[in-house]
Amino acid sequence: MKKLYVELFYGKNATLSGLLALSIVGTIALGCSCGKLFDLAKTSQGNETANSSSPDNVSGTKTGDDSLPSTEVVEALVKETISQFEDAVDSGDFSVIHEKSSSDFQSTYTVDEMTEAFKSYTDKKSIVVPILKKAEKLDAEFSSPPSVRHEKNLNILMAAGNFPTKPFGLRFDFEYVMREGEWKMLKLVINIP
Repeated sequence: MKKLYVELFYGKNATLSGLLALSIVGTIALGCSCGKLFDLAKTSQGNETANSSSPDNVSGTKTGDDSLPSTEVVEALVKETISQFEDAVDSGDFSVIHEKSSSDFQSTYTVDEMTEAFKSYTDKKSIVVPILKKAEKLDAEFSSPPSVRHEKNLNILMAAGNFPTKPFGLRFDFEYVMREGEWKMLKLVINIP
């Protein structure tokens, strides 16, 4: 037990450290039940702007419609997030993906916290980046159909599943919140076993 503790908390085992980081990020993204109420309705709503006028920028496209987008649009949104994450892991700079996320995400996590949480991925980027690039070329296999839930007067798009990448599969669990007609990243969980 002591060996497991040392490996886990002192980084002797990259897999365990990575899982711990993902667990921490996932717990925070899902809402910690540690006595604090993460009320999305009270977070800032007025400072979201379009990221780009490029037509291939799915999250930057203003739709004005908060209903469930098509599976193709959700998959494009997932692939855009994976591409941004791949760029962050490759460069070690999480500021761009942080900047493109929702204000809710930004108020919960700093760039430094993201950098630390995904350190095991940046340390092994020679393995992780090719897997992320492969995922962008494959079709997502959703574990359940994408759906929109309504929480505290907000529309939240949920998309979870995997990409059958080799030698390791890639699992994702993303949520996006509708802000000013755009889906913005709210939750980012990527697992590469």
